[in-house]
Amino acid sequence: MGFWSLFEVASMPILQVLLISILGAFMATEYLNLLPADARRSLNKIVFMVFTPSLMFASLAKTVTLQDIISWWFMPVNIGLTFLFGGILGWIVVKILRPKPHLEGLIIATCSSGNLGNLLLIIVPAICNEAGSPFGDRNVCSSVGLSYASFSMALGGFFIWTYTYQLIRTSSMKFKALQATGEVSKTPNNDLDADGESHLLKGEDEEHVAISVSPIKSVEDTENQVVMEKRNVSFKTKLVALLHQVLEEILAPPTLAAILGLIVGAVTWLRNIMVGDGAPLRVIQDSIQLLGDGTIPCITLILGGNLTQGLRSSKVKLSIIVGVIFVRYVLLPIIGIWIVKAAANLGFLPSDPLYHFVLMIQFTLPPAMNIGTMTQLFDVAQEECSVLFLWTYVVAALALTVWSTVFMWILS
Repeated sequence: MGFWSLFEVASMPILQVLLISILGAFMATEYLNLLPADARRSLNKIVFMVFTPSLMFASLAKTVTLQDIISWWFMPVNIGLTFLFGGILGWIVVKILRPKPHLEGLIIATCSSGNLGNLLLIIVPAICNEAGSPFGDRNVCSSVGLSYASFSMALGGFFIWTYTYQLIRTSSMKFKALQATGEVSKTPNNDLDADGESHLLKGEDEEHVAISVSPIKSVEDTENQVVMEKRNVSFKTKLVALLHQVLEEILAPPTLAAILGLIVGAVTWLRNIMVGDGAPLRVIQDSIQLLGDGTIPCITLILGGNLTQGLRSSKVKLSIIVGVIFVRYVLLPIIGIWIVKAAANLGFLPSDPLYHFVLMIQFTLPPAMNIGTMTQLFDVAQEECSVLFLWTYVVAALALTVWSTVFMWILS
């Protein structure tokens, strides 16, 4: 197929994401007010607890076998390399541009942590369903593509909630330590989705003002004591905390569903009683798959609604936005092509071109939406995160189309 024919195939899924995201953004505006912040949080909990686990279990149980799991061993290595190279490049951006202290962890995180689940769940099956797709039969391609994307999402969640979580947490602690010593001003982190009434009802404004102007020295002494105690925490305590976080991630609904789906797919007798037209418990698999079908439209609407926050703030320098975009959509995809081609030449990868395509596109995705959840959790750089998300996801519409075309052209 020609380059422009492949470009047309690649552009359709991105346009679908863009159109549904625009609808989600419109639904989140005050004009309709169908997806305000509280509604998005509630819907996101349903997606996290029900829809996404259902989709991951159904797709993995249906298509993945024990042999597949063994042959896909390079995928966790590939994802680890996206975090490694993205983190190094993000660190270089921080050293060159020297942003404010509370932005350092956010910049490295947005450069290193890609959206390894949601967008892959949308893009890969959609490309397979296009008439000009170079990946063979559309039904087989779509089914296998969902399995690749689900496996990627499970692995990506592990990396994000270990590496990225610690990155944002450490950055937040350093920033609060600087606040405690008076090296940076203690300015409130405004809640973009709250109105004046909610601040008055909850008393948040008074709390922020008290923190920002309080001359009482005992408050700073207490903060300094807390910071020093955290610095003196033993290695054993840190290791236990990290293992606890890893265990929490393993027990998270999407990851747990992925593990169960892999077990059902790998164990023949379990697979035979749940998957297939003659399976006695096929109603369970069909019901789970029906729930999973709600994942993609819901997460896309939530994505569009969340990006509206970035329109309300402009607290990030243009150079930082350009730096993050350059890393995510220029440098990382080039590195990804080199790594995947090298691994294929060394015989590390199965011959399936769709598998190679998924590995390459893992280097090209916009930042993981979970970063926004972490900034809210640690109350650091929430507005700046929304701005970076807005521009990286807007540029992703073009970047993913172009790079998807290039990847298919290389692999076809």
